[in-house]
Amino acid sequence: MSAEQSLPVAPQPARSDVPVLEARNITKTFGRVIALRGVSLSVKAGEINCLLGDNGAGKSTLIKTLSGVHRPDEGELLMDGKPVTLASPRDAQSRGIATVFQDLAVLPLMSISRNFFLGNEPTKGVGPLRRFDMGYADRIAREHMREIGIEVRDTGQLVGTLSGGERQTLAIARAEYFGARVLILDEPTSALGVKQAAIVLRHILKARARGLAVIFITHNVQHALPVGDKFTILSHGRSEGVFQRGEVNLDRLLGLMGGGAELSDLSRELEQLQAEALRAPSSDAGPGVAPPS
Repeated sequence: MSAEQSLPVAPQPARSDVPVLEARNITKTFGRVIALRGVSLSVKAGEINCLLGDNGAGKSTLIKTLSGVHRPDEGELLMDGKPVTLASPRDAQSRGIATVFQDLAVLPLMSISRNFFLGNEPTKGVGPLRRFDMGYADRIAREHMREIGIEVRDTGQLVGTLSGGERQTLAIARAEYFGARVLILDEPTSALGVKQAAIVLRHILKARARGLAVIFITHNVQHALPVGDKFTILSHGRSEGVFQRGEVNLDRLLGLMGGGAELSDLSRELEQLQAEALRAPSSDAGPGVAPPS
């Protein structure tokens, strides 16, 4: 790709009631293990659908199905209301489905510019003299990092020296720049502090404002509630419901994610252990010394 050619820029999808991406009754098994059973999910342009679930809920399997890594055993995927078969992750990317995986978002030992254009490098020159156009890459990367609120002094800076929030945001900005219509974000705030998580959440809201469809996968309800328009709950590979903003509160979401009864049992067990600890004699009291009342 030459620098003289215009690189793809994230489109402005038309607002529509038809989901940009939809999964209907997806079932996926691995041997005898049923990872997903009859799970459905949809996301429209300009909407954030938060996919919530505890570890082992099936979130990773659903992500990989939506991004072309796995093919469903049952059910179907649709884009703009039309059935599609995603043959591979590259096929999904070519259709505008960009997945930012938690641990594979960027390469820390490469520069900001190299990461921004990874796999889509602009070049200059012809034939054997063709080479990476560093000047063009630096300029575009700097401009788009500035747009997302990160001022970069040196685009040759190694990405590993950026904060966790900045690295995640770079990966999201890169996906948008190269034509994403759907952003699938895999636990982008899980390893971040409050300030760094705020950077990522702010950019997710900006992506929605630009008309992108966003699937935000997380187990952190506190991060999901402020930004989500819709909440899809998974537990043990099954859907526990789909809720619009305002239809469900924090406690209800936590109960659905953990399988309410399990949380109640755990709460009762912890209360019992606490009561027993308070009744037990102090281990610090010496022989023949009564514990303090």
